[in-house]
Amino acid sequence: MSRIVFLDTVSPLPYDTRSFGARAVQGTEASVMRIAEALGACVMQHNRTTAWERYLPVQRREAVEHVVVVRESQALAQARELFPGARLHLWLHDKMRPGSKRGRRLRRAADLLRAASVSLICVSDTHRRDVLDTLRWARIEGLPVCTRYNPLDPALQPDATAVDAGQLVFFSSPNKGLAFALDAFGALRRALPDLRLVVGNPGYRAHAPDVLPGVEFLGPQPQARMHEQVRRSLCTFHPNFRIPETFGLVFAESHALGTPVLTHDFGAAAEVVGDPRQLLPVRPAYRCYEALAGLLAPRWRRLPARVAGELGLFDAYVDRIRAWRAGSRPVVGPDPRFALPAVVAQWRELLGP
Repeated sequence: MSRIVFLDTVSPLPYDTRSFGARAVQGTEASVMRIAEALGACVMQHNRTTAWERYLPVQRREAVEHVVVVRESQALAQARELFPGARLHLWLHDKMRPGSKRGRRLRRAADLLRAASVSLICVSDTHRRDVLDTLRWARIEGLPVCTRYNPLDPALQPDATAVDAGQLVFFSSPNKGLAFALDAFGALRRALPDLRLVVGNPGYRAHAPDVLPGVEFLGPQPQARMHEQVRRSLCTFHPNFRIPETFGLVFAESHALGTPVLTHDFGAAAEVVGDPRQLLPVRPAYRCYEALAGLLAPRWRRLPARVAGELGLFDAYVDRIRAWRAGSRPVVGPDPRFALPAVVAQWRELLGP
């Protein structure tokens, strides 16, 4: 019987390590499994009805010393009821700002947070700063707040896969800038007609693909299959400035596979990527364009995207991709900050040996 329980009350589907080979897996799910496996912890899930190894339905257990609530502050009360003697931790993965919906939920849990001295775990220092701002806004003082990066599968390493200079890859939730990425790719393809874009999906947000020249929609894919596409791509193309990444597993995994990314200095991207050659500033023109184009159905974005491209809106992407194809593609590799043994050691500091 494990003394540590990870309590997940928000996952859309039950998951365990078999999920890695069977379907697309969210970054949060993958991180929970890797840490729980390394610590010998149990993972309880609200939508699981049968047990499999350490993956269990939610249930009361004696002698649990630590409960890590995944993402949802409202589940702290349930955790306190099920495990009255355990130390509570809240592992935050989502963006949190003062006055936001998640910030208001955290404020409603203020009494329990204070009474139980709940420790808050963030996934980057960028994320941690936002959480600290939210705690001050909510007038919740004195709680321990730390950073624990999401760990990577140790198998993610560069290999001898040949790079296809004509292929870019987008493998993130479609609400994280996919529509804008497709518009920008249209301009890229007009400048470089042999380019292709492969689009994957972690599976938790539906996307109805359109037929676009040079774009291949793979849909939800198991991680290993998506990583095969990343390995052979010139870069991970992720021009997201809509929803800030609190960590950016897409960036860390791409680097671990030897593939650079082209993204924006937005959210935790600069902290995780750490290379200005792979970061572009978020221009006001991008935001203005997306504010207007975002009102349109996908099929109606093509004409304004073409006009914007002719006016030079997407030139920075074209220039960067052209330069990388000409020989200045950044050389990247695994970041030791995200190595599983290093991250697990930090979790042991928090939860004990």
